[in-house]
Amino acid sequence: MGQTGRVYYGVMKKQPSKRRAKPGTTGKGKFYRIELRPAREFSRFRVQDVGKKGGLERLAGHRRSGSWDTVSWLISKEKAHITPAGKLVIDSAKDRSILKQIKGPITHIKGDIFHAHPRNVPESAKPTPAMRRAQKSNIKKAQAARRKR
Repeated sequence: MGQTGRVYYGVMKKQPSKRRAKPGTTGKGKFYRIELRPAREFSRFRVQDVGKKGGLERLAGHRRSGSWDTVSWLISKEKAHITPAGKLVIDSAKDRSILKQIKGPITHIKGDIFHAHPRNVPESAKPTPAMRRAQKSNIKKAQAARRKR
């Protein structure tokens, strides 16, 4: 009787597969992305053109509560550039004025992706650390004034 069964030639080594790069991380896109809020806060997204087509776009997110808010801004590479120091400079004065919603510095993360803070802070995030420090110093001032009397 012959032997039936399979012949195994050893376990082959798996080749590391090259994964698809996440959008914006390679730096080869048409837009710079300035992220304001994490995408996990939103359930749906919509891109809105601001001004002329293709120059400046707003990525709006819909929360489960029903409110809409800006998730990130997309700025055409034709309307902005990165300095050798890694700072994003917006060339158009109109686009700069529209982006007044951004508070503080725009920091480079990776590729075409930048991060900034939104101007308005949600009530759930208040009091902010700066507000707490101000309250603490005001209380100390009031206590010192009472001691002087």
